[in-house]
Amino acid sequence: MSWIVLSVMAAAFQTLRFTLQKHLSMGALSAGGATLARFVYTAPFVTLLALVYLLWLGEGLPSVGPRFVLYVLSGGVTQILATWCVVAIFASRNFAVGITFKKTEVMLTALVGFVVLGDRVSLGGMGAIGLGLVGVLVLSDLAGGTGGLLRRAMNPAAGLGLLSGILFACSAVAYRGATLEVWAADPLLRALVTMPCVTIFQAFALGGYLRWREAGEISRVLASWRTSVWMGLAGMGGSICWFTAFAMMNAAYVFAVGQVEVIFSIMVSVWFFGEVITRREWVGMGLISLSVLGLVWLS
Repeated sequence: MSWIVLSVMAAAFQTLRFTLQKHLSMGALSAGGATLARFVYTAPFVTLLALVYLLWLGEGLPSVGPRFVLYVLSGGVTQILATWCVVAIFASRNFAVGITFKKTEVMLTALVGFVVLGDRVSLGGMGAIGLGLVGVLVLSDLAGGTGGLLRRAMNPAAGLGLLSGILFACSAVAYRGATLEVWAADPLLRALVTMPCVTIFQAFALGGYLRWREAGEISRVLASWRTSVWMGLAGMGGSICWFTAFAMMNAAYVFAVGQVEVIFSIMVSVWFFGEVITRREWVGMGLISLSVLGLVWLS
């Protein structure tokens, strides 16, 4: 049951992080810069937390398996590309459509997890995941608006959303694989060993690319610290929860519960912008809630 609580908390942190990241991408930074800020301002926090936890345990670093580095590098690269796609969607007029296609990550994670790690999803679990996906589609109102379903789906934002879903699925499975390669019984310790390795690699890799391709963007990232430091803290909170949940449970189940992020986003709109929840949104949120409850019951 603890992995479910962690997944819900991760979704809450992610809602906050994407809100701050969207703010940064709307003029202050490029898509690449906003993506780099997420890693640069998360890496110091997760590294410090890992060191403090190891000192508190009074233990040295645990050993890791031979595929640990491969999983860290592949997960780090695919998450960079996935996050970049999401930030690019923020600038699109078809934001809702793009984010809806991103949510295919849950189904894709089940497929990638089976191929790479042999993780299996039960028939009941797949049904619960499918119910959650239907809820997301209802919330997105993909078939509504001008032009119908096909016209709204055939646009660059939809392509970016689908690509981000594939890449997030690959990164989630890679991170689960990395945590399983850490030889320790404590899921939190496995997560805290993996996270600094991933975020430091991401900061240097993307920073090197931006230094080559976008002159001056790194300076703008550093100058944005007043907002970015909060994004780093939110990123740390989300990463701790995601990685620890991945260490405990099939990544597809973790992402399925994490779909409550959509509900959190609607709640933010209601509380901060005074928007009214429509009947369609109530139905969509109800389906996602039933999906999560189904996974709770199955676990």
